[in-house]
Amino acid sequence: MANFKIATIPGDGIGPEIVVETVKVLEKIGQLFGHTFEFTEVLAGGIAIDKTGEPLPNETIEVCKKSDAVLLGAVGGWKWDVLPGDKRPERALLGLRGALGLYANLRPAVLHDALKAACPLRPDIAAGGIDIMIVRELTGGMYFGDRGRKQTDLGEAAWDTEMYAVDEVRRIAITAFELAKKRKKKLTNVDKANVLESSRLWREVILEVAKDYPDVTLDHLYIDNAAMQIIRDPGSYDVMVTTNMFGDILSDEASQITGSIGMLPSASLNKDNFGMYEPIHGSAPDIAGQDKANPIATILSAAMMLQYTFGLDAEARAIENAVTAVLKSGVRTGDIMSDGMKLVGTKEMGRLVLEEIKR
Repeated sequence: MANFKIATIPGDGIGPEIVVETVKVLEKIGQLFGHTFEFTEVLAGGIAIDKTGEPLPNETIEVCKKSDAVLLGAVGGWKWDVLPGDKRPERALLGLRGALGLYANLRPAVLHDALKAACPLRPDIAAGGIDIMIVRELTGGMYFGDRGRKQTDLGEAAWDTEMYAVDEVRRIAITAFELAKKRKKKLTNVDKANVLESSRLWREVILEVAKDYPDVTLDHLYIDNAAMQIIRDPGSYDVMVTTNMFGDILSDEASQITGSIGMLPSASLNKDNFGMYEPIHGSAPDIAGQDKANPIATILSAAMMLQYTFGLDAEARAIENAVTAVLKSGVRTGDIMSDGMKLVGTKEMGRLVLEEIKR
């Protein structure tokens, strides 16, 4: 029996709806396995801007630091698109990652057997299965680099700087190699070392770290080729490690070949395995409050929380098995709906996962 403190950030759009269902799942896991989960709700994103004038209040950071993990729904929406870059809801994500030291982003892309019909790839490609773990560096690179604007002879110009230090690359490389050791012992590094100096340093460090993992096979892909290969032959890849910007793009691409971005969870970890867990999809303001959102990505993010931060493997598997069983039963939210399946809403999907966990 254990007690865990979880900071919840429902955020904007569909965020509150999917977090509510996920909290119910964690509470049920606690009842069945004898754990206590203590939830504290805090503000971030657009709702924080509306209530405090800032996308990430200091109180939110403090509560998160005092918690054992963070569960986040989604931030952003059309309402705040007119704000300057440093005041937009998405700055809350960058602020949380920086303040909590969350440098390793794990984004699994798994094609469930029950959803192969939803995969946009050819049936012969989907038949081989997809199970890719994308390890994305999260607190460096262009998203955190120097930026600005200036006047030139061609008009106003803007720049963003991609920069990585050796230790930044080494720690994400170690994370990726350790994951690969526990999976299929295969790691693919994704960079642009044929053009970018930052990528050349990145690859040098990856190769150096590889010497400590002789049992892991390492190969390399340029980002443009990687984007093509995970469409052409996704079953050939297991763990992929890459930079902040490249990982952002690749993980969204991988989400689509698994059927829906509404299915994919993520974990953002620091050196102590403290983590922030969130679905990789956005706030979907067009369906917010309509009971249409798919809560599965957030529910599976909670399973990752149990596994990676709390070390509760059996509890994590209970959630994953429940999701698999529900999908096999033929129920679907709108994003994964197909002919012959039963359409359900956010609340009903959450309820069905709870029922399977009880079994």
